[in-house]
Amino acid sequence: MAMNTGGRLVAGSHNRNEFVLINADEIGRIKAVHELSGQTCQICADELEIINEEPFVACNECAFPVCRICYEYERKEGTQACPQCKTRYKRIKGFARVEGDEDEDGIDDLENEFDYVKSEPVGFTQNGGAVGSVYGGLSGSATMPGHDSSQGIDIPLLTNGEECAEIAHDQSAIIVPLFASNVNGIHATPPGTTAPLHPRPMVPEKDLAVYGYGSVAWKDRMEEWRRRQNEKLQVVKHQGTNDDDFDGGDFGADLPMMDEGRQPLSRKLPIASSRINPYRMVIILRLAVLALFFHYRILHPVPGAYSLWMTSVICEIWFATSWILDQFPKWYPIERETYLDRLSLRYEKEGKPSELADVDVFVSTVDPMKEPPLITANTVLSILASDYPVDKVSCYVSDDGAAMLTFEALSETSEFARKWVPFSKKFNIEPRAPEWYFSQKIDYLKNKVHPSFVRERRAMKREYEEFKVRINRLVAMAEKVPDDGWTMQDGTPWPGNNVRDHPGMIQVFLGHEGLHDNEGNVLPRLVYVSREKRPGFEHHKKAGAMNSLIRVSAVLSNAPYLLNVDCDHYINNSKALREAMCFLMDPTSGKKVCYVQFPQRFDGIDRHDRYSNRNVVFFDINMKGLDGLQGPIYVGTGCVFRRQALYGFDAPTKKKAPSKTCNCWPKWCCLCCGSRKSKKGKSRKAKRGKKSKHKEASKQVHALETIEEGIEEINTIDRPFISQEKLEKKFGQSPVFVASTLLENGGMPNSISSTSLLKEAIHVISCGYEDKTEWGKEVGWIYGSVTEDILTGFKMHCHGWRSVYCMPKRPAFKGSAPINLSDRLHQVLRWALGSVEIFLSKHCPIWYGYGGGLKWLERFSYINSVVYPWTSIPLLVYCTLPAICLLTGKFIVPEISNYAGIIFIALFITIAVTGILEMQWGGVGLDDWWRNEQFWVIGGVSSHLFALFQGLLKVLAGVSTNFTVTSKGGDEDGGFAELYLFKWTSLLIPPTTLLIINIVGVVVGVADAVNNGYDSWGPLFGRLFFAIWVIMHLYPFLKGLMGKQEGVPTVIIIWSILLSSILTLVWVRINPFVSRDGPVLEICGLNCDD
Repeated sequence: MAMNTGGRLVAGSHNRNEFVLINADEIGRIKAVHELSGQTCQICADELEIINEEPFVACNECAFPVCRICYEYERKEGTQACPQCKTRYKRIKGFARVEGDEDEDGIDDLENEFDYVKSEPVGFTQNGGAVGSVYGGLSGSATMPGHDSSQGIDIPLLTNGEECAEIAHDQSAIIVPLFASNVNGIHATPPGTTAPLHPRPMVPEKDLAVYGYGSVAWKDRMEEWRRRQNEKLQVVKHQGTNDDDFDGGDFGADLPMMDEGRQPLSRKLPIASSRINPYRMVIILRLAVLALFFHYRILHPVPGAYSLWMTSVICEIWFATSWILDQFPKWYPIERETYLDRLSLRYEKEGKPSELADVDVFVSTVDPMKEPPLITANTVLSILASDYPVDKVSCYVSDDGAAMLTFEALSETSEFARKWVPFSKKFNIEPRAPEWYFSQKIDYLKNKVHPSFVRERRAMKREYEEFKVRINRLVAMAEKVPDDGWTMQDGTPWPGNNVRDHPGMIQVFLGHEGLHDNEGNVLPRLVYVSREKRPGFEHHKKAGAMNSLIRVSAVLSNAPYLLNVDCDHYINNSKALREAMCFLMDPTSGKKVCYVQFPQRFDGIDRHDRYSNRNVVFFDINMKGLDGLQGPIYVGTGCVFRRQALYGFDAPTKKKAPSKTCNCWPKWCCLCCGSRKSKKGKSRKAKRGKKSKHKEASKQVHALETIEEGIEEINTIDRPFISQEKLEKKFGQSPVFVASTLLENGGMPNSISSTSLLKEAIHVISCGYEDKTEWGKEVGWIYGSVTEDILTGFKMHCHGWRSVYCMPKRPAFKGSAPINLSDRLHQVLRWALGSVEIFLSKHCPIWYGYGGGLKWLERFSYINSVVYPWTSIPLLVYCTLPAICLLTGKFIVPEISNYAGIIFIALFITIAVTGILEMQWGGVGLDDWWRNEQFWVIGGVSSHLFALFQGLLKVLAGVSTNFTVTSKGGDEDGGFAELYLFKWTSLLIPPTTLLIINIVGVVVGVADAVNNGYDSWGPLFGRLFFAIWVIMHLYPFLKGLMGKQEGVPTVIIIWSILLSSILTLVWVRINPFVSRDGPVLEICGLNCDD
């Protein structure tokens, strides 16, 4: 119900909780306060709260009708100003303090000013609808009946507190104040009682249009503003409860639900204190035990084996340092929860076009013979069928091998998508990759499914089988390349016949006008891209291909957000894009998020995960820990980026948090501080007083002009002006692309034709476009390492951005991983080689990025990510020590005393307890944790070691090394045949040698103990434990060597025997524990002649 003011101006004063009614025609007419009741909020249209028969007042300048919830929201999340007069809202007693309140004086509310979630007692009106809080500070200076009324009421004048001779006493406005008690706060005036009211003088000739109320222009602008508010925020009104069931203490927490669309789109879920606090205590205890351990180890050398002792201590110090770098970034682990319903309420309103942001999806592939086209096709189909507005999605497939097989397969995929996409969305199936959907071992007929679904599913499965036949036929044809190269259907040669020398190619398969699915609906855009390659140019492998996709997409669609996936990572959760938008499009915290990283999940891995392909410890423990700091690192796939962050812009500056200060302390409590604060307060008041008189008249008029601009003002990011010349030097010589970089929210100009855009797109993927620009240095994916993902995320964090780790209940993405031992080691080799390259570059996190926005614990994690390959050297040496100790009879520690035994036991216990607690709060099973520990040793003594030497050769000597693309085919033969397939690689030699010499050492040690009697078993125990520890960690490697065969392959036996024999002969020749002068003979003390 709208408030009827009879065309009069409504003014008010917050400090005295009063209304002033100024009648344009009848000045001085007295109105009762009940005429002001029944107002509706001009923002959300809810009725204003009534507090003891008095409406809630938000603005003390113009009394613009705003409810309590909208007032609190505007102060926390909005412009903090009245929508009409643009006067900054002052804090009402009972509300939390926000930024800028420290400049206001006169309100002491220590109980509420720093409490953002405290519930206020409320009372119902008679109709059970609107509710209002009782604010103890909203008191006037009027007296209650029975009190001394001679004190009067201090009423501010409209003439800034000055009497005016022009104003007659009968020309006055009427003020209706509240009556307050000095002790119990606000109390309503009893019916029938009156109080002496002092008139407020005013100038009748003053133009009331200055106030903005009552005019036709004001009404039109107000209706327009309300209409835009309703479009931007979907209002869900809270349903009132019955008076009998009302609990005033709990109702305050439910008040924000009056507008569900304004609530945060996600929230943090800290790990329970019962789990995380013991974990942190054990870490501190483990540090203390480590200090005692090294104190003992350094002060107690082994007299007869000094070199063994020194070597072991150096290795242990390195392991402890590596543990610290890995452990402390997990100090603040968190989880997150998203609210997809709130996202829809805010950005998808019924009957309106969707306001969700556009997303460009990048799919990268190189060699179709190693990355099967059927796998890539399934990934593309899952993207096109995702649960996101079709006009908001564009899929770009990068073919860096310029293979005609990929082009033809994508053409077939676009045709099949016209059938698959409507079927997926009609029945809301999961996952929306047909290969994995039809291979699910579930009963799709249960739960009384509709007969039409069964019929259409069977028809679609037949269609997909035919689609697979066509794709496999293309693969079979591609195995025999014609002598003169491939020819297209129109007879022209395929431009990519020469992989290293071909022009750029772009083909738009879907998304152009006239091409719809079988039900007549629009399909998402599907674009094939193959960048230009010429001899003599550096193309930077995957990073260069991704940067080309950034530029092409900016020219053709320019979505503000980008998703990149590998060709074998399909969308397993159709709402994955919506999950990411809950973070990136959150108006409160999304502006500083550069990317949302999803965990990698895999299909087709053996049940025991022999080689730790799932990497559960990293994705479920380490990444959660990083999310509590500055965010997870970028892992190369399954990541949604903010385009502006990839352009190398700095993160928006963070607003200064409101200082928790108050002026409630007595002056005698802190004389110096109190005097300084009062002086500052007086100076602020004086400045505000001078400015207010000058701006009073113009403020209201300006508010009327900008009533609808309040919300937009908070959505802009201030950036320094950059000249066109600098932009072209940074982004390249493309005016269309350079212009697109300035559009924070994306979008395309309407004046450019599609033909011109395609020509510009070809230009930006030319091989010389990046010359003399900042591409790969500060813009896009960063060059300089084969693991461009770590380097790219590191640069973003150095610019002050933060990232987010999103783990929906249904995994967002799934892919395939190499289950074969050799392929797995080559994959780890590639990752380790990239870390070595970063370590030896200028971007090493040990010395790069100081003074930026990178947090210290986040830096620790990046240092650990580039240092871990160097651990291979001490790890290899340390795994060799048990065999040496068993063969020589020496040990790395002297005879253990009781004190040393306690330290060693405490160290092992803290290591075990740390792992157990990590598994508990991370949700990781014991089997996954143990497989991770085993493969850390296997990869450390093989892939990491080779990567270290290859990286040194590449960086220092300029010798470039190539690695094989990991096979991404499915398990076609069934039974995990690939798991048992043996592929020879030099990476197998070091762990095999370690395994053999430790087994030989155990045999020799036990045989020696049997020969020497009972007393030799005690010293043997430590050496045996040490050797068995190594063998247990290498056990999955041993199973991989055996496979399904009964024996080890001959090549492995030959290499291992050869190396073991060489090491044994060398050791006998240079054994440092045997005297150079021959054996030392001592008299045993027994008389043999008797």
